[in-house]
Amino acid sequence: QVQLAESGGGLVQAGGSLRLSCAASGRTFSDGSMGWFRQAPGKGREFVAAIRWSDDRPLYADFVKGRFTISRDNAKNTVFLQMNSLRPEDTAVYYCAGRDYGLGSLATYYHYWGQGTQVTVSS
Repeated sequence: QVQLAESGGGLVQAGGSLRLSCAASGRTFSDGSMGWFRQAPGKGREFVAAIRWSDDRPLYADFVKGRFTISRDNAKNTVFLQMNSLRPEDTAVYYCAGRDYGLGSLATYYHYWGQGTQVTVSS
C-alpha cells in the first residue's frame, strides 16, 4: 500500500519560512516525480512544485519561483518543500503527490496523494 505522509505545516508570520516534508512508503517514483499541490478555502487545488526523481529536475509554479525550493532525499524516499518569504495568500492545505512517469503540473497525472498539511500565514 502506497502512503505519502506530510509533515511540517503550521502557523507562521508573513515573511517567515516553513519546511514541508513528505515521506513515501510502499512505492518509489524512480521513473516519475513527486510534487506539492495546495488548496486554499473556496479554491481549487493548484500546482506548487515537483521534482523528477531521475535527475532532480524541478518544476515550479510561477507564483513560487524564487521563494520555494523543492528537493529530495533518495535514500529516505522523501521530498521537501522549503518555503521562504511566505505571504498570507500562501495559506492553504498543502498536499504531497506522486506520479509514476514523467514530470508535470497537472493533478490528473498524479495517482498518489497524501492527506495534506495546513499552512497558515498571518499578516
